[in-house]
Amino acid sequence: MMYTIQTTDQFLRQAKKFFKKHRDLKARFGKLVTALTRDPFQPTLELHPLTGKLEGIWAVSLTYKYRVTLTLMIMEKEIIFLDIGSHDEVYAGK
Repeated sequence: MMYTIQTTDQFLRQAKKFFKKHRDLKARFGKLVTALTRDPFQPTLELHPLTGKLEGIWAVSLTYKYRVTLTLMIMEKEIIFLDIGSHDEVYAGK
């Protein structure tokens, strides 16, 4: 069974701004989404849990500089995208 992807309104706003600036990363993001739906624990995705004030949230690398934060509900096989941006932007919790 594959994972489903959900988004928050905040994520959609951030993604719109992000991809307006980084059109070249749209295809890469599409591949990331496809890989996440198949198996979010693939080593190439670099899925990792966050700590501190972002405990309970996970992140994956879009590129070396850019990250996507998400919640991962394993029992329901659901992924909810929360934020997208640079390492500093998403980890600072804007």
